[in-house]
Amino acid sequence: MTTHRALFLSGSFGKGHDTLAEACSVALAPRGVESRTIDCMAMLGQHGPRALGDWIFRRVLAIPPVYDAFHFSQLRGDGWLGRAADRTAINFMYPHVCQVMDTFRPELVVSVFATGAGASVRLKADYPDIATAVFMTDSFAHRMWVHEGIDVFLVTSEVAAASVRRYWPQANVAVVNAPVRPAFYQVPAQSVARAELGVPAGASCVLLMSGAWGLGPLDEVARALAQAGFWVLAVGGVNERLSRRLAAVAADDPRILVFGYTERIAELMAASDVIVTSSGDTCREARVVGRGLILLDVIPGHGRENLMHELELGAAAVCSPTPDSVLGAVQTYLADPPAAHVTAHDPETAAAWDDEFLSTLSRAGIKLESP
Repeated sequence: MTTHRALFLSGSFGKGHDTLAEACSVALAPRGVESRTIDCMAMLGQHGPRALGDWIFRRVLAIPPVYDAFHFSQLRGDGWLGRAADRTAINFMYPHVCQVMDTFRPELVVSVFATGAGASVRLKADYPDIATAVFMTDSFAHRMWVHEGIDVFLVTSEVAAASVRRYWPQANVAVVNAPVRPAFYQVPAQSVARAELGVPAGASCVLLMSGAWGLGPLDEVARALAQAGFWVLAVGGVNERLSRRLAAVAADDPRILVFGYTERIAELMAASDVIVTSSGDTCREARVVGRGLILLDVIPGHGRENLMHELELGAAAVCSPTPDSVLGAVQTYLADPPAAHVTAHDPETAAAWDDEFLSTLSRAGIKLESP
């Protein structure tokens, strides 16, 4: 069956899942595929599983030992609590997904969010003609990502492929590059970006961010960096409380420029000398732009796994989420930066990734219209 409609199962934890779904949708469009993305978390309702999931990720993340225990014992360890949480979430969301299936009638269902993977398998049983795929950009899979019956798993490293096969040795796994938005291949020269932002040409400049949620004491870090003579481009993301704290710090030091949630990240990267951030999609974007990374060890669980993978790729250092640790890491890194910042995956253009993604689906037996 040729694919004319694709349904993406995403989740509203951060922005990375939706960004991945958007990149896949853009790649499919020239083949005549209409795409729709739905939020698995929204389908859990305002109470019950959604409230529990939101509490775990927004509250327990602030207590790293607790989240580490949950991640490594229940998610990676296939514990009873993790299995129960997955099963309960699928039971709540499944009727809503079926409503979309019956009206949209996709031939391809792609889960870019772990909770959607289990729903995809159940859909396969009730809609046997569909093709199913899971696309995971984390460096290591936990049990909720892997359900027997998925047609193909797309991952971004051989380590991630091995982690999928831990739970299902016969899984069909394909290693692909992770997509990076076109803007990061088309950044302005550093001098142009700095002139636009008001950063002096000869200054040392740090881009400071920590995902869409703005985790960690970025206001204190920004103050320490500015006091040490750095210009700081501080991004608060969707964390309005953090943005207000950053604005208060910036009021006392003109070298701190504050942004909330912004689409100007590519420009901010171009203006910077180094990027301080948590592990995640930002790291791939920074490597395309050609900037080194100072990684905040601020996200427990899968965040620690992703951080270690970024260190293995090179052009990166790690620090604790404290002002002194960040400042020391930045000063040391810029005093002796790597000779070149090599991207982990280096497609020449965003279009190259589109071709790779489409050919991978075709090799997995998912039929697409000819270009």
